[in-house]
Amino acid sequence: MELANVEFMLLQIICEQQEVSGYEINQLVKKRGYKEWADIGTTSIYVGLNKLSKKQLVNSHIDTAKQGKGPMPRKFAITNEGKELLKQQILLALSSSRERNYRFDLALAATPFLTSEEVIVALNKRKKFLAAAAENINKKFEAQGGARLPFNVQALFRHPLYLIKHEINFMDILITELSPEK
Repeated sequence: MELANVEFMLLQIICEQQEVSGYEINQLVKKRGYKEWADIGTTSIYVGLNKLSKKQLVNSHIDTAKQGKGPMPRKFAITNEGKELLKQQILLALSSSRERNYRFDLALAATPFLTSEEVIVALNKRKKFLAAAAENINKKFEAQGGARLPFNVQALFRHPLYLIKHEINFMDILITELSPEK
């Protein structure tokens, strides 16, 4: 069974939290930066939860213990089938996925349509963009506890930081090779 990225992320959170509402999931998605890294919005969370329910990978019930204003929240828990599929998907993604931006690769292939100066300017802009993204990730990491966070949450932050660092190094190599003073 194939899982969309949203469903994959939702199963992870539900399994981790054991029982969680859509609202609580949305707060964790914001806090951990999934919105930036996986292009996941509030609507896609609820659509994903419905899909997981239909696939019988999660069960849900209305939490009648809630007090205060607003509707009673629906709490989600992962099924045994959901746990097994999650494990399979994690192993598959860890062993065979690539961290690439194919749009950027296509743009690199199209650089003959630009002047070297235009490419250098664009690559320098990308370096600034990547540096700002890394700074934002570092701020979120530190705000949530930094080195005190569990391994899996630290890895979620460290992975893009590592990739950004090496991507910036790659931009420097390309800029050096394109520079007329070389």
